[in-house]
Amino acid sequence: MPRKPLRPCGYSGCPNLTEGTYCAEHKKLTDKQYNRFQRDKVVESIYNSREWKELRRKKLGINPICECCFEKGRIIKATMVDHIVPIKQGGAAFDMNNLQSLCQSCHSSKSAKEGSRWGKR
Repeated sequence: MPRKPLRPCGYSGCPNLTEGTYCAEHKKLTDKQYNRFQRDKVVESIYNSREWKELRRKKLGINPICECCFEKGRIIKATMVDHIVPIKQGGAAFDMNNLQSLCQSCHSSKSAKEGSRWGKR
């Protein structure tokens, strides 16, 4: 399948071309800024915990295929573990039944629809 043409990085003044919103350098920078200034500290402490890292590893071991893509008949490797009901909305942080394995693309679309990072509620 053909790929989309590269487009300019979304970071102001950056001339680099990228497939996503930001080039690799500015993606790291914007992620770091988000984590430092906008991410909920309680949620961040959960994602940095040993218990979460172990549960995430276990979930990807049990289900290494993106669940969203699999429903559409595609086999894509899962790289993210997502809370079906977000922690901020009362979802259980460490309940295996509240987790799903997703690829980066499906996780990004789900997060954008939920408005979890971009502030759309």
